Amino acid sequence: MVDEAYQVEDEGKESEGDDQDLFEHYKIVIEKGQVLLRVDKFLQNRIENTSRSRIQNAADAGNIHVNGKPVKSNYKVKPFDVVAVVFAYPPRDRELKPENIPLDIVYEDDDVIIINKKPGMVVHPGFGNYSGTLINAVLYHFHNLPLFQQNQPRPGLVHRLDKNTSGIMVLAKNEFAMTHLARQFFERTTQRRYVALVWGDFKEDEGTITGHIDRDVKDRKTFTVYPDGETGRHAITHYKVLQRFGYVTLVECKLETGRTHQIRVHMKYIGHPLFNDEVYGGDKVLKGTTFTNYKQFVHNCFATIPRHALHAKSLGFVHPVTKEEMFFDSEYPNDLQAVLERWVKYFENRITKENPQYLEEEDDDSEKS
Repeated sequence: MVDEAYQVEDEGKESEGDDQDLFEHYKIVIEKGQVLLRVDKFLQNRIENTSRSRIQNAADAGNIHVNGKPVKSNYKVKPFDVVAVVFAYPPRDRELKPENIPLDIVYEDDDVIIINKKPGMVVHPGFGNYSGTLINAVLYHFHNLPLFQQNQPRPGLVHRLDKNTSGIMVLAKNEFAMTHLARQFFERTTQRRYVALVWGDFKEDEGTITGHIDRDVKDRKTFTVYPDGETGRHAITHYKVLQRFGYVTLVECKLETGRTHQIRVHMKYIGHPLFNDEVYGGDKVLKGTTFTNYKQFVHNCFATIPRHALHAKSLGFVHPVTKEEMFFDSEYPNDLQAVLERWVKYFENRITKENPQYLEEEDDDSEKS
């Protein structure tokens, strides 16, 4: 018999990346002597701390497959069947408390909530972050809904963003919606686009980055690319140049996979760390001149956006109940918009000044403050 369970590796980190670890994925090969038994009863007997209603919700959302095909709760398993199931969240490990924290709710109906997450907010509680998170806020604002009264570890959560990544997120308001959305994220059928300000200029206007991602053996708090696939998980990031500023570039990133820190790690791998990303080396002057005024300009930009410059701009998915194609877009947050305006002004002055040495002789006194 083969019985696998892929569960969360939780060290209190958020991710523009690996939403796989928000799900439980079980694959079970039925033994030779198994008697005919409803699949919901079979899974309830086999998987610890799982209610029958949770299993039935998974079946209703099409998340229980037998021999590669979705089945209903009353399907009767037989010897040698291969049963696969995806649940939306791992077992509870700590009680959560509601907190009155403001949320920027973009859209809401009976089944889903669209939130524009501000930078600096941790998405879900974890080691070192058991309060002040998005989930604590959601528990307060939606305490009257059954899903948020069950003390689940991540109620409504089907994907996540890094603490310092801003942008659009979807949360479920009931267990059916949560299970249905979880499958979409697990199967990578959602449409997610990010914008990032990165160091350096690109030779091409668009491209694709491929390379397995896993923890760095020298620093377990960070991730790195293993290009030969000797370890880690397969990862693909597509990028397109939106605006060039000579020493930095604004790019759009589309994730074909979603691994922990994927955009940040892939961009560093190709020599373009995210602007002001202290974890992956982008918080230093990596491109440009050695002149004092230029360095001061860059440090003023760091102060303008005191985080890595990454924003989850848009999200598309299929509504779990209406089956309608939903799409949500967002404006750039204030800090990203402000730093882009600084670079626009700098770049325009650079190319319009008659003095070719203007770049090295930056004379904007406002940048020295």
